[in-house]
Amino acid sequence: MFELGKRGNAVMSAICERQSTYIREMMERLGIELGGGVLPKFSLSYATALHRCESCPYNCRKWLDSMPDSVSFAPPFCPNVDIFFELQVDQQGVAHITGEHVGDTWR
Repeated sequence: MFELGKRGNAVMSAICERQSTYIREMMERLGIELGGGVLPKFSLSYATALHRCESCPYNCRKWLDSMPDSVSFAPPFCPNVDIFFELQVDQQGVAHITGEHVGDTWR
């Protein structure tokens, strides 16, 4: 079995922490509810997105720094663009049905 050792584990931990920060910030900008992953309907999508993000070779920092606080779509290079779109649509649909406040309007 391959072992990374202390230094390798520290590097992998830093990469995973960085990536999880990017996914959190990306979801916030897309208007995706960060706590929605606890709902059974969304839990697999959240877990898959996190896994994809952790193994993604791209550094989203430049993109995040160049974009406004709110965006409509994830960048085309993002491996989660499909999941993020589905979560945006599904969560807006849930908000519409339940009458929750979304952004600047009531849904």
